[in-house]
Amino acid sequence: MSYFITFEGPEGSGKSTVIKHVHEALSKTCPVITTREPGGIAISEKIRDLLLDEGNVMDGRTEALLFAASRRQHLVERVIPALNEKKIVLCDRFVDSSLAYQGMAREIGFDEVMSINQFAIDNHMPDLTIYLKLAPEVGLRRISDNRRENNRLDQETIDFHKKVVSGYNELSMLYPERIKVVDASQSVEKVVSDTLTIIEEYINFRGEYL
Repeated sequence: MSYFITFEGPEGSGKSTVIKHVHEALSKTCPVITTREPGGIAISEKIRDLLLDEGNVMDGRTEALLFAASRRQHLVERVIPALNEKKIVLCDRFVDSSLAYQGMAREIGFDEVMSINQFAIDNHMPDLTIYLKLAPEVGLRRISDNRRENNRLDQETIDFHKKVVSGYNELSMLYPERIKVVDASQSVEKVVSDTLTIIEEYINFRGEYL
């Protein structure tokens, strides 16, 4: 089996933690890799540094193009080879992040950002997307409480982060078959349990069993 499963959500929604637990559970029966965007490979990690450096002032379209460039290299170097090897790929962020952050929050527009990314991803969309839904105020408070180092996007205004969540909410309504919503305000254990249930139901629906 090979599945491309992405995890989306606002800052502080717990994607990294959830992915770690999901990887541990799935790897007991399936070959699984975990990766992230922007990043995951050498070139994309260098682009990540540019994008998240809080000292950089960046035009919204430049930001969108850099994310797309990072995404392209990561896709062809890391994701597609793993899928060809019949692995499950768990990816922290993919194209929906660009739609929510640059399309909605930067007010570039879904269509405009998607056109950039269609060139980059060449129709390679996730099989399943887990959207960890969380109020932006809660997510930013978690970041502060956990003393995680802030990056350029963390330091945006609360209105920016509210627009990000609005973008994700709209995407989850536009693509309900692919994007499944999990309440990220619950305990980590419940979020992981709900996520695994969604993944298992999806794979079983496809005719394969974990």
